[in-house]
Amino acid sequence: MSSKKSLAMILVIALAAGIMLLTTACSSGEEQATDSKTKETIIFADAGWDSIRLHNEIAGIILREGYGYKTDVIPGGEPSSLMGISTGDIDVYMEIWTGNDIDNYNKLLADGDIIELALNFDDNAQGLYVPTYVIEGDPDRGIEPMAPDLKTIHDLPQYWELFKDPEQTSKGRIYGSIPGWFADEVLQAKYENYGLNETFNYFQPGSDTALAASMTKAIEAGEPWVGYYWEPTWISGMYDITLLEDEPYSDELWSDGFRCEYPSQRLTIAVQNQLPDQAPDVTEFLSNYQTSSALVGEALAYMQDNGATNEETAVWFLKEKEALWTAWVPAEVAEKVKEAI
Repeated sequence: MSSKKSLAMILVIALAAGIMLLTTACSSGEEQATDSKTKETIIFADAGWDSIRLHNEIAGIILREGYGYKTDVIPGGEPSSLMGISTGDIDVYMEIWTGNDIDNYNKLLADGDIIELALNFDDNAQGLYVPTYVIEGDPDRGIEPMAPDLKTIHDLPQYWELFKDPEQTSKGRIYGSIPGWFADEVLQAKYENYGLNETFNYFQPGSDTALAASMTKAIEAGEPWVGYYWEPTWISGMYDITLLEDEPYSDELWSDGFRCEYPSQRLTIAVQNQLPDQAPDVTEFLSNYQTSSALVGEALAYMQDNGATNEETAVWFLKEKEALWTAWVPAEVAEKVKEAI
């Protein structure tokens, strides 16, 4: 082979080797860039009530403005939302009423399918409520007590006529929980097991908005109303309502057809089990997230009073409660959020 041909061959081989090295380096760099942020969009569960939507937006603004993530929401009920984080289709569930499905929740934790990060708050309640004036009256509005001896769920049958069903006047009406919520399963069992079906119809509103509208319409008119509700809500923040007593909670009674009060609720924040590796900064932030029933009720009352959206209410919360949430995140993240809002 001539020296010219040998030199040409050497140059070709060198060029090919250089291209291979460059391609490998670029490929490695792209892989490294991809691995550096494996989670770009954080998906929240919307299980169907106002307070969880507010938490989603508060956390969402912080993640978008402070950390640079995108966010999205998947609507559903309690069972589907819990299933969603256990399968990884949903990343974050901001307000799990753990007592509503405690056995399933504990199993998912024990199996490592979900990870509990924080206790959002636990000063809450749920069950059958009446406007307080039904029991005590309201002298300022000229309302006399309608059911002065009404204290427990078991007292309801003697007052069925007070809560007469407008569509079937031979029975009273209990406004139940929302279809798809575990609370609905509990209440329907109570309705049968307590014999309330003999004197009351169980009416299912189609949404939490419809349930709230039925109660507030009655309250504004000073009329009797009985039905499912929970705290915190904007209604509990604005109106005087009373939770009817039930048997004190016990595991035995709860397992026997829910024949007692709802168990004490830990409203937790949980995530799908890959998120700590995919987005450790997100899980660190959410591990610090904590509010209270009073704080949430105040924010929801602001939303109602001002006709504000969830995002507008979240911005109000972040401005009004700056000392609270800035402790959840690093200082540089807090500054970015404050500049954005």
